Amino acid sequence: MNLLLDSFWRALAYCVHPRVIALSLLPLFLTVALYAAGVYFFWEDAIQSLQAWLGEWSLMDGLMRWLQSMGFNHLRNVVGPLLMLLLSLPIVIVLALLSVSWLMTPSMVSLVSERRFPQLERRRGGSFWRSVSLGLGASLMAALALAVSVPLWLIPPLFLILPPLIWGWLTYRVMVYDVLAEHASHEERIALTRDHRLWLLTIGVITGYLGAAPGLVFAFGAMAVVFAPVLVPLAIWIYTLVFAFSALWFAHFCLGALADSRLKEDTNDQPILPA
Repeated sequence: MNLLLDSFWRALAYCVHPRVIALSLLPLFLTVALYAAGVYFFWEDAIQSLQAWLGEWSLMDGLMRWLQSMGFNHLRNVVGPLLMLLLSLPIVIVLALLSVSWLMTPSMVSLVSERRFPQLERRRGGSFWRSVSLGLGASLMAALALAVSVPLWLIPPLFLILPPLIWGWLTYRVMVYDVLAEHASHEERIALTRDHRLWLLTIGVITGYLGAAPGLVFAFGAMAVVFAPVLVPLAIWIYTLVFAFSALWFAHFCLGALADSRLKEDTNDQPILPA
């Protein structure tokens, strides 16, 4: 628990470091650019397909007729774009997570190592391409879990539990590998993950709940469609900061745990001198 809280406050303090702030601009611009490209090439066709699909639902058609009778005629034209914005959020989250993982995390780990663990040996048990494959695989598994769990979101308590758990697991899977790739050996990473799995999952779940905050920018309902050019980049910026904070939290925790583990090993390896 002490290591968890200590690494939390250190990660929070590092978030305002000029180097971290400068590093956050690249994944922010990259994610915004990729999202803008997706909107430019696929947005209209996707909305038309979604509206056609919704039109096949008799319940949705009845709801639209009732809203029109209440004087909300404009909502029919807003439902499709609003739902598309909400459906695109998982894509935004994954893009932000992976861009932070690949573009920011190595430099932030180096920053933490230089300032706190300059004597920690780098055993290089990971690689960039392994990080890419693991990140893509974990993202696919998280996407499948989200898709399968959507019907359960209709149960109010589960709606507040399942998405953060899934995003927390994804963050944990991606970040733990990345923050240990340079310093830990393959065996050390497996042992550390096994010994601290509960705390690592706790960090992931907490950051998963923090990652729910950007979704609040779409709580404006129909106005979210009007202000989407501003709200979407704002949400991406918040996601970038949340995942940067999570990477720093994992880095402080994992490198601290790794340093403690090696210190214990060195102590156990010391020869016992005869009395």
